[in-house]
Amino acid sequence: MIDEGLLDAGDGNRIHWQTHGNPAGKPVLAVHGGPGSGANDGALRRFDLDRHLVVLFDQRGCGRSAPHASDLATDMSVNTTHHLVRDMELLREHLGIERWLLYGGSWGSTLILAYAERNPERVSEIVIAGVTMTRPEEIDWLYRGVGRFLPEQWERFRAAAGDDDVVAAYARLLEDADPAVRERAAAEWVAWEDAVISHEPNGVPGAYSARVDDARLAFVRICTHYFSHGAWLEDGELLRDANRLEGIAGVLVHGKLDLGSPLETAWQLHRAWPGSELVVVDDAGHTGSDAMRFAVAAAAKRFEQ
Repeated sequence: MIDEGLLDAGDGNRIHWQTHGNPAGKPVLAVHGGPGSGANDGALRRFDLDRHLVVLFDQRGCGRSAPHASDLATDMSVNTTHHLVRDMELLREHLGIERWLLYGGSWGSTLILAYAERNPERVSEIVIAGVTMTRPEEIDWLYRGVGRFLPEQWERFRAAAGDDDVVAAYARLLEDADPAVRERAAAEWVAWEDAVISHEPNGVPGAYSARVDDARLAFVRICTHYFSHGAWLEDGELLRDANRLEGIAGVLVHGKLDLGSPLETAWQLHRAWPGSELVVVDDAGHTGSDAMRFAVAAAAKRFEQ
């Protein structure tokens, strides 16, 4: 690690960031998923740190950013996609970076696209591992539609919600004054997330349930907050505005076996984004595989200059 700090982003929020690699290298911003997962140093293994300057940051409310969403007193009204896009720009300016490569996946890909479509002149290239655009149809699929493949787990997930609109119901439960209610809801949410990736041949068992205590509460509170509000994006906005990415080289790496975010989403974005490349990895699901990691590293190597 070269440096780290807490950036005052306004609204009482301080964003934790770190830099790794070559200070004179090509800048990369690693955008984590979730939303609410927190920065993952696995991103550092995808890039040659002799040639890249990799920036990690924790989005509002999670990781080492403050205040933490596990604290019920934390104001979630100032935690939206638009706030995160502004935070990314503020961080770029703070670090004195002119343009950077954006890397991330899952929710991170949604945030990357939202940022790049608003600030295309600040983006050199994009590498995405696991494409999502957080459209209402994608949210509905992940938290209802895919239940047809997991009827027993779906029944439990829905019963704990107590409402057919499970995302909105869990969002309410995570705002309950009783900590036991919040903790039970968070445990059921991550159990469902784990059930969805259970079909992946290279999935990591218990990947979501491995989060414990404050990290789990923050993750689920932020997820339900974002998804119950459609991520504050117009339906289909990111796909509609993908033409703004023309001239930005992009590689979309997506697992053929991704049950939670089917390949169709990546295909649609590829078709709408002039000059993008789609790499389909046969043995990968949402949590990736060695082949998927190799494909990402190969894309990163192409963009070393």
